[in-house]
Amino acid sequence: MGQVCSAGSRIFVQERVYDEFLTKFTAIAKNLAAATGDPFVSGTQHGPQVSRVQFDRVMSYIESGKQDGATVHIGGARHGKEGYFIQPTIFTNTKPDMKIVREEIFGPVAVVAKFKTEDEVIETANDTTYGLACNVFSQNISRALRVAHSLEAGTAWVCSPQPLVQTS
Repeated sequence: MGQVCSAGSRIFVQERVYDEFLTKFTAIAKNLAAATGDPFVSGTQHGPQVSRVQFDRVMSYIESGKQDGATVHIGGARHGKEGYFIQPTIFTNTKPDMKIVREEIFGPVAVVAKFKTEDEVIETANDTTYGLACNVFSQNISRALRVAHSLEAGTAWVCSPQPLVQTS
């Protein structure tokens, strides 16, 4: 268990597969919520934020999303009464100018946004001051590579999940 230096908080999904993706992603978030706890206990898959400062920062993003009119699909609150635990949170029905869409949230918060065209998703994905890393998934490898080269990110993974290093 630990933290990573890239935050997959902005997930852009082509409208044709959006509903199916959201259903499956929601199930994963619910499983994480059920496996929240002490990171040193076997079976824990979702731990606390590293500090009160980070907890407050992530909660402020959640509040910003709510105030800007995004839909809290799941989560959106503190998990439990002690520690710096936050419920796995998914926002939907967002707009490109929302803070939760434009910035990377280093916490258990994801924006799942629908897009129609390749040009639209490239423009929206590049509309951030960060762009540390990106993942591009597509059944069409030529399209995936073209999009990855068009994204302004420090690191791009194509049709491959971000690698995680497991320690014992």
